Amino acid sequence: MSEKEPHQTPSGLPAALGAYIMWGLLPLYLILVETVPPFEFVGWRIIWTLPFCLIIVAFREQFAEVLAALRCRKTMLTLAASSVLIGINWLVYIWAIQNGHVYAGSLGYYINPLLNVLLGTLVLGEKLSRRQWIAVGFAASGVAILAAGALTTLWISLTLAFSFGTYGLLRKRVAVGSLPGLTIESTILLLPAAGIALYYAGLPQGSAFTQDMTLSLYIMLGGVFTAVPLLLFAVAARRMDYSTLGFIQFLAPTLVFLLGLFVFQEELKPVQLACFMLIWIALALFVWDMWSRRQKPPTTKV
Repeated sequence: MSEKEPHQTPSGLPAALGAYIMWGLLPLYLILVETVPPFEFVGWRIIWTLPFCLIIVAFREQFAEVLAALRCRKTMLTLAASSVLIGINWLVYIWAIQNGHVYAGSLGYYINPLLNVLLGTLVLGEKLSRRQWIAVGFAASGVAILAAGALTTLWISLTLAFSFGTYGLLRKRVAVGSLPGLTIESTILLLPAAGIALYYAGLPQGSAFTQDMTLSLYIMLGGVFTAVPLLLFAVAARRMDYSTLGFIQFLAPTLVFLLGLFVFQEELKPVQLACFMLIWIALALFVWDMWSRRQKPPTTKV
């Protein structure tokens, strides 16, 4: 807080890098649960995220923060909205990966940083330098080129971008810590998640969770792989400019893009390669600008 220098404010960069690397490698985990229907997997993912969060809340003695958030109507309305958005995001992403639309999922998270920049400037009043606006232009051009060649799956990309972009904005503005917030979001989603699990358990083939011990353990791991990156993201969102956070996010879809190319072996079209190159030019410009500004001493604002 006040004891820290402006340039020594707790950095959200390590948390952002951790979250985006985990999200970028998530398709590798989804290979392990590819036989689980996407809708059922999202239900189990929510169910197993909550106990993991509660254990950490107990360890960090944050139940008072959870209760304080539960008593605040505005906070609860915001978290209700954010929980719906993240639930939609999970469902669409898992469905896309399991149905071979890895590049569409990657594109969604390439669009998302541009949306973050837009939200950061229009809603939060953040300012971009001229160099950063040029970077935005390069990235937007790349996304536009790729979107033009992927119209049939564009709904996947846009749903992922807008659901997660709005989710991050809500989490940045809500007055609750990252862990208590995620715990409440998981609690809000628990009832529909339990309903989904019961529905699949009642089907003739039964629930995927009870069919195989190894698969059941993989499903349970979904709670960890859900909670940890979301916690890191929430920390980063509260500590960083939202526009800057958005550009760092290019790391995750790039990892997904590479997995689609080398692991899932999707066909790489020339239009996709062009998009990839333009976005990396944009990222290089943005990082260069961030680095050059960090080297300058902070200016005192009146």
